Amino acid sequence: MSEQPDQHEEEVLGKAYDARLMRRLLGYIRPYKGMTVSALALILASSVFQLVGPLATAVALDLFIRPQGSTGQISAPSLFIRGQLLARGIDPAKIAVQGLAVTSIIYLTALVLTFVSLYSQGYVLQLMGQYIMKDLRRQIFAHLQRLPLAFYDRNPLGRLVTRVTTDVDALNEMFTAGIVTIFGDVMVLTGIAAVLFWLDWRLALVSFSIVPLLLLLTSWFKARVRASFREVRVKIARINAFLQEHVTGMPVVQLFNREARAYGEFEGINDAHRDANVRSIFYYAIFFPGVELITSVGTGLLIWVGGGRVLVSALSIGGLIAFLQYAQRFYQPLSDLSEKYNILQAAMASSERIFRLLDMPVTIASPPAAFSPDRVHGDLEFDNVWFSYKENEPVLRGISFRVRPGETLAVVGHTGAGKSTLANLLLRFYDIDQGTVRVDGVDVREWDLAKLRRSVAMVLQDVFLFSGSVGANIRLGEEAISDERVRWAAGEVHALPFIERLQGGFDAPVRERGAGLSVGQKQLIAFARALAFDPSILILDEATSSIDTETEQLIQRALDRLLVGRTSVVIAHRLSTIQKADRILVLHKGEVREYGTHQELLALRGIYYRLYLLQYKDQEGAAVVAGVG
Repeated sequence: MSEQPDQHEEEVLGKAYDARLMRRLLGYIRPYKGMTVSALALILASSVFQLVGPLATAVALDLFIRPQGSTGQISAPSLFIRGQLLARGIDPAKIAVQGLAVTSIIYLTALVLTFVSLYSQGYVLQLMGQYIMKDLRRQIFAHLQRLPLAFYDRNPLGRLVTRVTTDVDALNEMFTAGIVTIFGDVMVLTGIAAVLFWLDWRLALVSFSIVPLLLLLTSWFKARVRASFREVRVKIARINAFLQEHVTGMPVVQLFNREARAYGEFEGINDAHRDANVRSIFYYAIFFPGVELITSVGTGLLIWVGGGRVLVSALSIGGLIAFLQYAQRFYQPLSDLSEKYNILQAAMASSERIFRLLDMPVTIASPPAAFSPDRVHGDLEFDNVWFSYKENEPVLRGISFRVRPGETLAVVGHTGAGKSTLANLLLRFYDIDQGTVRVDGVDVREWDLAKLRRSVAMVLQDVFLFSGSVGANIRLGEEAISDERVRWAAGEVHALPFIERLQGGFDAPVRERGAGLSVGQKQLIAFARALAFDPSILILDEATSSIDTETEQLIQRALDRLLVGRTSVVIAHRLSTIQKADRILVLHKGEVREYGTHQELLALRGIYYRLYLLQYKDQEGAAVVAGVG
């Protein structure tokens, strides 16, 4: 119950732009080409509409509001419009009121169209982002279901949840507020620059004189906030890992009175996350006022230089006002580009982690032309099987045995002997290092995985129930299993009485991991699940170890019927549940030490005999052992 180790993966941010990753990301846009084209068209339209307002202001001031008979320089657009009016024999002085009304209408129309285009652009981008997020999460979850269990042994749950949630959200932000809107900012900047040079190239250079200062401030902010952003991501990853571990292990926390210590540890991690965010806030608190200060300096320079040019009739008052408006619109995208940079950088880091997960090879899969028989007989064989979870640390050493169709094999041994590993290899959750595991005489590596696992039912000591209802947990989404069969299966394993006592019966809600149900009740549901699927092979892994004596007697009677006609592997510590097995396999340190019937193994006076003595120290057990001796 310690802080999740190996956080370095969360710290890697990578480059702000990676062409290889970007090409893969753009592949998720292809199904939504229509939305992409619409968004680009709307961005182009809004960029054009945003240029209209200042020009309309200049025209109104120069042609319709300036004093009658005044002379001097007027702006280029006003000069163009006056030329058109004169060419048509119209005196601009006579239509000042009408012209001002028309200009106002044009200005208002441009504002409305800008609003509509920006709203539509935002809606389309957000909609496209949601579809892309859905596709990504679906792809990641589907890939996670295909990865072997060895992958989950190496990767913490909190990290995988982060991939599907936080990292996908970062990509959504890039699609909705990053890459496409950067294109829009570039369009606006290009259009404004062109208009400024058209109006007055000297004053345009004055407007651009503060750009180096903005770029320097942005570069400083980018470097500082990058390190801060990395630190914040590391801290939030640690919070996620700590919460996942301690919420899952809450019974242990409360049992050993670790609440105060766990609270103290969480408080330290939470404080570190807060401090990291406060440091990032400091940089933002400097950057945005700094941008305001620099742009204000730019505005002041424009008023100073532009005002001087107005005084000498080198520039119209309308042109100066237009310059001021355009300058404000020019500086805003520049300051926004730093935020876009952070979005792009976070997206690149998230995409790298997501694609690393998606590129994880599925090492256990059905081969081409996989073996998939219509009927599974249940002939099981382990032939000189060696297996290790970690390299050079074998768990099984040369295991060989065979279980014929319809037989029951019991597996016993000390903790860590490799009993549960046999079930994992039979279901091909892991691939063996050496030897062969066969079902019906065919290597499990040649089987169709879905067919193989559909033919096996497994009941574990720690029963996993999904959120939903009791009936849904027995059926597990298999539509071919009718309500009648679900009820019959529950009745056969003596689960029906307690299910009918639940409010709602088979429709009674089941909370996360079966909270609210006793261990025995959850195991009865698991037995009903196994029977409902009618498997050819049944694996019981310590399935009755947590059941009280009365429930065990009910289960034992159900098992006598459940095991008939099925090949069964019963892994057990409680030897009372396996005495009727056809064969008992005794594992010790990954090797088969004894093999035979209950009476044969007692007569050997070996490991099984000693295990039996440990469990039957009362008079009845001693008498049985004495009788065998």
